[in-house]
Amino acid sequence: MKPKKLTEDQIQNTLTNAVREAVQFIESEIAPDRIKSQKYFDGKVNLEHEEGRSKVVATKCRDTIRAVKPALMRVFLQSQKPVEFVPRRPNTVMAAEQATAFAEYVFNLNNGFDVISDVFHDALIKKVGIAKVYYDETSDVEFDEYSGLSPEQVALVQSDPEIEIVEMEQTEDGSFEMKVSRTKRGGQIKVSSVAPEDFFVDRSATSILDCYVCGHSTEGRVGDLVEMGFDFKEVYDLAGTDDGMVDEEEELARTGWDNLDQDEDANDPSMRKVLITEAYMRMDIEGTGIPKRYKFLCAGGDYTILNYELCDYQPFAVFEVDPEPHTFFGRSLVEIITDDQDASTSLLRGLLDSIALSLTPRLGVDKNALDEDGYDDLLNNEIGGIVRFKGPPSQSLYEFAIGNGASNVLPAMQMYDEAIRAKTGVSGAGMGLDADALQSQTAAGVNAAVQAATAVSELIARTLAEGGMKQLFKAIATLARQHPDENTMMRLDGKFVPVDPRSWSADMDMTANVGLGTGRHEERVMALSNMAKFQQGVWSAYGPGNGLVTMTNIRNTQADLARLMGVHNVDRYIQPMDPQTEQQLLMQAAQAAQGQQQGSDPNAAFLQAESMKAQMKAQTDMARLQLDGQKAMMEEQRKRGEIAGKMDLERDKMVQDLAVEVAKILGQYGTTVDVAQIKAEQAANGGMIGPQAAR
Repeated sequence: MKPKKLTEDQIQNTLTNAVREAVQFIESEIAPDRIKSQKYFDGKVNLEHEEGRSKVVATKCRDTIRAVKPALMRVFLQSQKPVEFVPRRPNTVMAAEQATAFAEYVFNLNNGFDVISDVFHDALIKKVGIAKVYYDETSDVEFDEYSGLSPEQVALVQSDPEIEIVEMEQTEDGSFEMKVSRTKRGGQIKVSSVAPEDFFVDRSATSILDCYVCGHSTEGRVGDLVEMGFDFKEVYDLAGTDDGMVDEEEELARTGWDNLDQDEDANDPSMRKVLITEAYMRMDIEGTGIPKRYKFLCAGGDYTILNYELCDYQPFAVFEVDPEPHTFFGRSLVEIITDDQDASTSLLRGLLDSIALSLTPRLGVDKNALDEDGYDDLLNNEIGGIVRFKGPPSQSLYEFAIGNGASNVLPAMQMYDEAIRAKTGVSGAGMGLDADALQSQTAAGVNAAVQAATAVSELIARTLAEGGMKQLFKAIATLARQHPDENTMMRLDGKFVPVDPRSWSADMDMTANVGLGTGRHEERVMALSNMAKFQQGVWSAYGPGNGLVTMTNIRNTQADLARLMGVHNVDRYIQPMDPQTEQQLLMQAAQAAQGQQQGSDPNAAFLQAESMKAQMKAQTDMARLQLDGQKAMMEEQRKRGEIAGKMDLERDKMVQDLAVEVAKILGQYGTTVDVAQIKAEQAANGGMIGPQAAR
């Protein structure tokens, strides 16, 4: 049998039946659990109470949610990249980083804190939290007035496709006056939370990706659909019908007041309420045998189709805290501890009643001992009040002795508290250590106790990250590729770069960075500090060309450390760095080093060679001068040695001549000669001695 193209009636009937079955499934099987969970979160129970006895409620569900939610918010918000795109090929590394930063930017732009808070709150109480990602096309209209225009200028204004002439008038001087409206069309990616009561999915779905039909219904106005371009009469006829989607009891439990029959603007037809349904369903409309996903916009209780178009992505992100395998809806945290709240409430009421009876016990009285006034006196609990008796009070009045049940109730209440802590992960060790309980524990024991207490919370966080957060960020990236904006700029690693989502790969892997046991703030700071030391060691030992650590890696490590420590304006202290800038810096450094060796001028080599020759010649001359100086000193010493030797010979000769002259004088004249005086005179006369000196 060959498939055929579906008619409009077939499309309408198929969609209506699918949506109704999904809505019926939600109302009959899911809504009752949600109503009960909301009731218990609001501090109510299904237990009855006796008149005159305590009716207090142990708000275990609300207290647990209020303890778990801040921890989850902290885990997700302290992470700079809760979800990260991972490239599959080397040439898509930069695109993956850009996609991660852009998705996080869009998420924060749409007040991501409120979105996370809403979906976490819904998941903890109502089984699932639903977030929706969609592209919102906007159009802003501005009015301008012109005067003194020539026909050519009028023609130029009329040629602008964004301008519509509202009024035009020609003046007496032939010029024109105009009033025009300028429509600027644009759009942006929106992220918002969807109330679980408004969401529907088919019974056989196990996840949002394999569902047959899903969507959500909201209560809108006729004017909203007319503004979208639909016919007023057609939409008005669809308004006011029984929608069959919103369960009155569930809506009352959620809002606290019945607003289903309210119609504040009944006199204004454009403000008439109408059920607007947006459904996403797989259908073989073209008759190809392969079903495709379509987006249907419907109105009214019969889900009349106003428009439909192909849709190649899933706009919903589903957050769960305790998923059930092979089913779409798991359990909420409130569902897990509703029975414990009943038990704790019963014990707490019994404890308070026991204390009240022990403090104000019941009295027994002799009916003949009191008159009517005496009975009235007993019913008055005023301290120091007087009771009037006919006879002696000791014989006519006595107390019923009732034991205090606190000794039995308190251990039971503690047992249920421990059970709740084991189920939810909320314990004293996780919220603040008990000094008495951990007094003798070692540091490792204390750390193990804290980790064991927070194991359930970490599992919940990881489940939320692997499910809803990944789906949310993937939908943002998909819409960014489908609606690229050439003028979009984004700050990435401290630098403004143009965003081109068309270059992003549609098959990028995703990884979650939250919900991990090593995701604590102090541990991440320590890990990054150790990484910084390792990078510095590699850089110092092997230099820029180490092939393992780059300046970009070092800068990113320091930036992440600063952000974890609360310094978000990192660019004020560290300059932006990326592989391109780093490559330019390395090339400049290499050119500078090469320029020092060779020079950038063609004559630089010749000048450098001449300079080197001059330096070598100067060094040679200096060495020659030093050698000549040494030779001159040696020659001077030699000459001084020779002179000294000659002087010694002359001195010896003078001594000998003196001796000869003395001998002659003694032989000829027989006269005595003072030899010492002669030597002194020789020294005074420069060593001259001889016959002349003697005479």
